[in-house]
Order: sequence, then C-alpha cells, then structure tokens
Amino acid sequence: MTPKLLGVAFAAFFIGALPAAADDSFFAEQKPTEYLAKDRLIGANVHDKDGKIIGHINDLIIDGDNRIVGAVISAGGVLGIGKKEVAVPLASLGIESTDDGISVVLPIATKEALTAAPDYKRVKPPKGWLQRAVEKGQELRDTGKDAYDAAKVQAGPALEKAKQAAKDALEAAKQQAGPALEKAKQEAQDAIDKAKQAAQPAEAPKN
Repeated sequence: MTPKLLGVAFAAFFIGALPAAADDSFFAEQKPTEYLAKDRLIGANVHDKDGKIIGHINDLIIDGDNRIVGAVISAGGVLGIGKKEVAVPLASLGIESTDDGISVVLPIATKEALTAAPDYKRVKPPKGWLQRAVEKGQELRDTGKDAYDAAKVQAGPALEKAKQAAKDALEAAKQQAGPALEKAKQEAQDAIDKAKQAAQPAEAPKN
C-alpha cells in the first residue's frame, strides 16, 4: 500500500466513522483489505534505502481534520547516532504490504540526515506503561468503591429489616419455648425425685 493510498484509507476511516446514518454509524468487522494501525503499523520497523533498520514507528501525527499527516519514528542506536524521536511527513515513507507484514522505508534516512533532524517535540509527553497501569488500577479501584458504596446504600434498609426480623423471631422463639422448657424441667425433677425414693433401702419389719 503506497503512502497516498494509506492516507486515503485512514482519511476514509475517520470520515466513515462519523455517523452519517443509523446504518453507517458503526463498523461491524474488519475487512480482509483493512488492517489496524496498532496491529501492523505502530511499532513497525523503518528501513533506510539499503534495507537497514534505523528505528520503528512510534506514533502517527493527525491534524485537526482527523487526517494522518506524518509519523513519529523512534530512531537511533544505529548508524552511529544517539537515540531520538524524529517525525516525517507520511509522503516521505514508502509503505507496502508484503507477505511478511508491512514494509516501511524512509529513503532519506542517512546518518547525516538523522543526526541533523530535530528531536520531535510533543505537546505532552507520552505516558509510560507503568503510569498507564497505575491510572487503570486507580480507575478500577474508584469504580469498585463507587459500586460498593451504592450497594451499601441500597442494601442498608434491607439489612436493617433483616436484622430486626431475626431479632423478632428469636424473641418469639424464646416466648414459645418458655412454658415447654419449664414443663420439661419439672418433669425431669419429678423423675429424679422418684428415682431417689426408689433407691432408698426399705425399712426392716418390726417384731
């Protein structure tokens, strides 16, 4: 896929993503002729004209009209230059689909060109994976806390009602069991008294 076709494809994606009609508001699935930037373009190796890897695509630059206008390349560590981020217009990249995936070539990539290229300045530094993980964890904790608090509020009256019902049932059981318990105690005492009397030796007859 050439840079021009790639730009058209992405532009079509963003334009198509706008809800023109109810049936066109969502994409149901990925077509065989489409690919996702995160899957095949972001992170793809970038080669110079001789096929040497000079870095990889770190991000895409999108303008105010939602058009992809460039790519941010993490370069360095090769060709004798230090690691840096540089950005180039999309048209500067040769992007083709191959059997092995996406092939990205930056013909102007030379040691001199990359050394002289300015470091790309972001408006806001990208978040590292650790920061994103911490924020996601905080989001999940906040969501869980909100759900717990809501459950407590909803369950409060029901819990108090259940406690009162259990207390009432216990008092009723005590009241019902009272007479039966006293009767059982009395019957047990009578049985003990009878047993004691039966165990006493009979008096010897008088002459």
